[in-house]
Amino acid sequence: MIIAIDGPAGAGKSTVAKEIARRLKLLYVDTGAMYRAVTLKVIQNNMDINDEEKILDIAKGTRIELKERDGKLKVYLDNKDVTEEIRQPQVNKWVSEVSQIKPLRKIMVKLQRKIAKTHKKGAVLEGRDIGTVVFPDADYKFYLDADFKERVKRRFKELKENKKRVSLKEVEQNILKRDRIDSTRSYAPLKKAEDAIYIDTTDMSIEEVVNRILREINRLRDTE
Repeated sequence: MIIAIDGPAGAGKSTVAKEIARRLKLLYVDTGAMYRAVTLKVIQNNMDINDEEKILDIAKGTRIELKERDGKLKVYLDNKDVTEEIRQPQVNKWVSEVSQIKPLRKIMVKLQRKIAKTHKKGAVLEGRDIGTVVFPDADYKFYLDADFKERVKRRFKELKENKKRVSLKEVEQNILKRDRIDSTRSYAPLKKAEDAIYIDTTDMSIEEVVNRILREINRLRDTE
């Protein structure tokens, strides 16, 4: 079983996808974390964010792994745990710039498909092009969205809880930039798959969103 969950930053994808995977005993794959890992390496090597050739070279020689440890997803970059580092504001700032590189996305898509297929029961993947590019034939597709102000508030709260020093204005500007880049890039832009179920999470709790998705999956199963 493959479940695809797409949507913009702050829509609740990660938290919801983790819980869906836990309840259905599936593998959770955070595709955004993989792009963040590459971005972190670019920053660590003081590379020009616009030098696509060098970024591709470094990506080809990079090892990215997603592993479950004590019920949590851990991200490894060249065998080092970078789960916390990839959430730094500097990575937030540049991840959309790096992830819009078409050849890089093709490399990541192959890796994402490979990882998802390692689990015998299947996987829940969340990102921006899962239902349109990575797994267009996913068994179930969802697109989560929320009001812009609500998305900013959620991301700001998340960063503060993780003790990141950032202002509400900085978060707002970052999400505006990411929305623009993600939705206008030429290859694999952020968009709802035609057959995806749209869910506005603005006034919903995580539990409500999770239950809605599970109900939809059960409903679709019954019609198969």
